[in-house]
Amino acid sequence: MSASGSVGQRDAEGKPTVFSGIQPTGIVHVGNYVGAIRNWASMLDDYDCTFCVVDLHAMTVPYDAGDMQSRVFETFAMNVAGGLDPDRCRLFVQSHVPEVTELCWILFSCTAMGDLSRMTQFKEKSEKLKGQINAGLFAYPVLMAADILLYRAGVVPVGDDQTQHLEFAREVARRFNTRFGDTFPEPEPLFSDVPRLMGLDNKAKMSKTLNNYISLLDEPEEIWAKLSTAATDPARIRRGDPGTPEICNIFTMHQAFSPAEDTEWAANGCRTADIGCLDCKRRLADSMAAELAPILEKYRGLISRPDHVRHLMDEGAAACRGIAQKTLEEVRQRIGVR
Repeated sequence: MSASGSVGQRDAEGKPTVFSGIQPTGIVHVGNYVGAIRNWASMLDDYDCTFCVVDLHAMTVPYDAGDMQSRVFETFAMNVAGGLDPDRCRLFVQSHVPEVTELCWILFSCTAMGDLSRMTQFKEKSEKLKGQINAGLFAYPVLMAADILLYRAGVVPVGDDQTQHLEFAREVARRFNTRFGDTFPEPEPLFSDVPRLMGLDNKAKMSKTLNNYISLLDEPEEIWAKLSTAATDPARIRRGDPGTPEICNIFTMHQAFSPAEDTEWAANGCRTADIGCLDCKRRLADSMAAELAPILEKYRGLISRPDHVRHLMDEGAAACRGIAQKTLEEVRQRIGVR
């Protein structure tokens, strides 16, 4: 895991500031866990971390308003259960720090319409949401930039699908600084070597909508049931057919969850056809269940104490509002608004 260039603001110990967010789907799957939560938890010792449940972002696509609060609550609790210790990072809900919406409006003045129209994710989502496209979906990257810049984050952990949005945030910071004076660092991407998990059909990203996921709430028998029918290397039609583990999503999941010796066993067995796909899946299911079991136990403990979870939300929001208000005070002075 590495970042290049300026690291922006640092804390009292000299740690670079990090910001990232996760949408409140309600169901957190193993793709979210490996790519975001577990990855973020690995940063807590080396970075000054702020992580967010981005409920305002979730409003840009059709959703059931009656479910939003429960989805936010469950996603927040799952982040804590997955390793984001509130004593070691700032974890909060986006809408609980309303300063982000004020900064978002201010940043619109530093945003080119042409830049927004070129966003790949907007084009992709527009194809899926014909007739339901709103201005929020179009302006999504400005809110994302406000999230990052409000906390003067120097580095942002990103996957391949978010690099364009981060480059946009850098451009917005650059334009604001040029127009109003040096205020924001230009955030750098923080890439990691964690494997990217595809859905169980191996055709698209793991997704609740596509029902191709393994949830962090799944019991061991549910994990096995889903893995047992998951797509594998298409060359392995029969047990005796050799395969190529690098193109098999099951092997990628081994890389994410299994001990090194089991991952090597899966790779060698696939290439030589010494093991069948079900053998490979069974060992993966055991590894996955072993890692997820304590997370599920902690999650159940958290949701049984809803007042405690809400207290953690309030504490996280209070810590972030202190930073946000200080940033906005400077921004208002820069733009001539008091």
